[in-house]
Amino acid sequence: MKHGLEIRPEAAWDFVSLGALIHRLDPGQIPFRKATECRIHVSGGEFNCAANLSDCFRLRTAIVSALVDYPIGELIAERVKAMGVTGFYKRFQHDGVRGPNMATVYSDQGFGVRGPVVFYNRSNEAAALLKPGDFDWQKVFAGGVRWFHSGGIFAALSPTTAELIVEGMKAAKAAGAVCSFDLNFREKLWRISGGADRAVSVIAKIVENVDVLVGNEEDLQKGLGVPGPEVAAKSKLDPAAFFGMIDKVIAKFPRVKVVATTLREVHSTTRHSWGAVAWIDGKSHVAPTCELDVLDRVGGGDGFASGFFYGLLSGAEPDEALKLGWAHGALLTTFPGDTTMASLEQVLSFAKGGSARIQR
Repeated sequence: MKHGLEIRPEAAWDFVSLGALIHRLDPGQIPFRKATECRIHVSGGEFNCAANLSDCFRLRTAIVSALVDYPIGELIAERVKAMGVTGFYKRFQHDGVRGPNMATVYSDQGFGVRGPVVFYNRSNEAAALLKPGDFDWQKVFAGGVRWFHSGGIFAALSPTTAELIVEGMKAAKAAGAVCSFDLNFREKLWRISGGADRAVSVIAKIVENVDVLVGNEEDLQKGLGVPGPEVAAKSKLDPAAFFGMIDKVIAKFPRVKVVATTLREVHSTTRHSWGAVAWIDGKSHVAPTCELDVLDRVGGGDGFASGFFYGLLSGAEPDEALKLGWAHGALLTTFPGDTTMASLEQVLSFAKGGSARIQR
């Protein structure tokens, strides 16, 4: 228990996540109002972690989600399968006009001084219709599960999605899993589903079941209702503000054993300074800082989380687990799309201080 976590050494599933599957339309560096074509990326914070842990880190993973039986649903299911992730789906029929739908996220990449612009169409989203009782958790967890994960975006979609997260976490705990939650606080989503007060109330009920929490200072303040730090950060890369809040977080949620986040200083859309920090079972850990040439920043946080989770699942020392998350998140920003194209060997090399020299 070097991390304060009791992680099963073996189970049928290394990692199971619960969340919404979405497709992201990406016109690259062209803003949407001038776009003539788009790439389609399959995404979703919870799915991204499952996909990364499967494709890069070679673990057995699954996603529990909604799927609509129409061409976009089929496209998404194909991409899930291609990443080596097993899908446990509640299926919905599309009426040919109104839905239910698989949500769409629109996100250009920006360039230089012009930042990316993100907006949504989550109208009549199938995942928002999910509720307790929709999944047979005993069947999902047959053979055991080592880690269960969900996040704040899914929690914000409807009153029933938050209840489903709690149901899933309790079932996962009964099956012997560690539970993690990425706060991923999105102002736009909570604004239309009850506002800040509801966000704090809903997330509190979830985090009562959580062992590992992912979130920065803003997530901790807005998602958990924890007062801001007394020590102001000198820069976006200064971990003082984050660590200054941990005592308040743990006092409110004593079950939590691990809290982690990335640190990012954005110099331009394509140039970032990148770091990461973690509080692990009472001790503070800080990853190195590196300079990133960013191709596509979307998914970098999920890249960090999945690499960090892999470190914990694989029994790495705390500092090493943090570096694995830091390294994988950095590498993910060098690929198009929301999920990994990195190899485990690349992650291990970068975590040890590897460079961009050509590999022959």
